[in-house]
Amino acid sequence: MEYSMVKYSTTPCYSGMKIREILTFNLKQLLAATDLSQNELAHRAGTDRIYVGSLERCGYAAGIDLVDRLATELGVEAVELLRRPEDAK
Repeated sequence: MEYSMVKYSTTPCYSGMKIREILTFNLKQLLAATDLSQNELAHRAGTDRIYVGSLERCGYAAGIDLVDRLATELGVEAVELLRRPEDAK
């Protein structure tokens, strides 16, 4: 079996981000801008802290209903969690 090394750029390339990575990026940014903990956000959104942590690590793909609940608790529209960073206003 042959393995190849993948080179990663240190400069952000938001246009190549997958939707799960976009959600992760935006969730981290919005959570950092609030005084909410992962635990409090999870509780308010009706999910588990471990699940929110996994979303922040790009471990799970959230359902659309959860994206909406998370956005509501973060004070934004769901689309803001799914908007590519360079598209943000």
